[in-house]
Amino acid sequence: MVSLRYATPALMLLLAGCVSGPDHVPPEMPLPAKFGEGGVKSNGDVATAQWWTAYRDQQLNSLVSQGIGQNLDVLQALERINSAEAQVTVAGAGALPSLVVGASQTVSGQMGNLRNQRGATNTTAGEANVSWLLDLFGEYRRSKESALASLDSAYATADVAKLTFLQDLVNSYIDARYYQERIELSKGDLKSRRETFDLTKFQLEAGAASRLDVVQAEGLVQATQAEIPGLETSFRVSAHHIATLLGLPASSLMAELQKGSRQPVFRGGLQAGIPADLIRNRPDIRKAERDLAAATANIGVAEAQLYPSISLSGSISPSYVRPVGGNGGLTTWSFGPTLNLPIFDGGRLRANVDITKSDAKAAYLAWKSAVLSAVEQVENALSAVRRDAQTVEALRAQVKTTQESLELSTASYKDGASSLLDVLDSQRNVSTAQASLAAAVQQMAKDYVSLNVAIGGGYAPDGAKPAAVAKVETVSVKKK
Repeated sequence: MVSLRYATPALMLLLAGCVSGPDHVPPEMPLPAKFGEGGVKSNGDVATAQWWTAYRDQQLNSLVSQGIGQNLDVLQALERINSAEAQVTVAGAGALPSLVVGASQTVSGQMGNLRNQRGATNTTAGEANVSWLLDLFGEYRRSKESALASLDSAYATADVAKLTFLQDLVNSYIDARYYQERIELSKGDLKSRRETFDLTKFQLEAGAASRLDVVQAEGLVQATQAEIPGLETSFRVSAHHIATLLGLPASSLMAELQKGSRQPVFRGGLQAGIPADLIRNRPDIRKAERDLAAATANIGVAEAQLYPSISLSGSISPSYVRPVGGNGGLTTWSFGPTLNLPIFDGGRLRANVDITKSDAKAAYLAWKSAVLSAVEQVENALSAVRRDAQTVEALRAQVKTTQESLELSTASYKDGASSLLDVLDSQRNVSTAQASLAAAVQQMAKDYVSLNVAIGGGYAPDGAKPAAVAKVETVSVKKK
């Protein structure tokens, strides 16, 4: 680096107003006009859509309302916004003049037996230093631009945390109700199988059944008893996780959730919108776009460091001395520009430019990947939700059929027209069909969650969207 104490006003005017690096342009990519199994109508802004209310479960609604402001992951993400806001101040401060003021007071003297010995001397001094690095090539302007984009990214990250919380909470609630349903079904199966076991023992005493029949019936009772503890454990695990999501000790909600409720089933239409909606509504896509904007601004920061820089600096240092028998003062000052020219750096500055360009390309690819992944998630969720109802309907019919078969086989066994094996098989079929139905209802409820999360819905249920998010540029999308 070469440092010169003088720079001509003409050179300053020539360099002023230049901004290095490319300007950020919102990325584009072609997207279809509609999803494969969706419509052609846009959803608009779905950030405030309270889609979980479609389950018509007041307890679930209460948990969501209570937890979105208490979840620790969400609170951490919100706290990182404060850090990003401070970074904006730091980035902008470099382009502003700085002033440092100091003062001192000293007392000095001599001790001894010499004649004419003077007393103590008081010295008061002050100093003021001012400096200003002229942002000729926009290094600090690009730095602030990058910091502002990172601030928007922090807001979007908080929205991602809220959306993740919603998905985790609602899925955990669905799991808890599923395990409660399975527990009730198992208890019903246990009651039925005990009745069969008692009937078999009665048949044995009457000479109409064998000891093998009794053992088989008893074994089915024991197998059913063995299922229940595992289901109860799974319910408790889900309940504990719900409490943790709400920032509470694990067992805090156990009594409340044990009161029980039916499995959640959503009631309402499916509105997936169009692929173009995702770029506006998905906070992870907005975050990726803001990260790209920050990476693009960093190119300008790196390129500005390739060029000369001019700084203005000055200082003034007044001092006042008061010795015994007199006093005096002295003021010194200095002012002047400094020109710094990067000449030999071993290629470090140019390599920094290459690094930032590579980072920007990677950020664009990350944005593109986020968009394509979002489209895939919506397509998958739509496909699942539209077929879940068919599965549930078929399993409900199967449950009715197996229950009728069990009634017929039981009556036939009592009359001695069929064997116990027919009854036991029918009981197994009923148990399997009921368990499959409960699992299908659980999956249908979860697929509805996946669809609404995939379209980016519900992370701002109170309608209070962060101001910084509203400033994010609208990204244009090409339609096929």
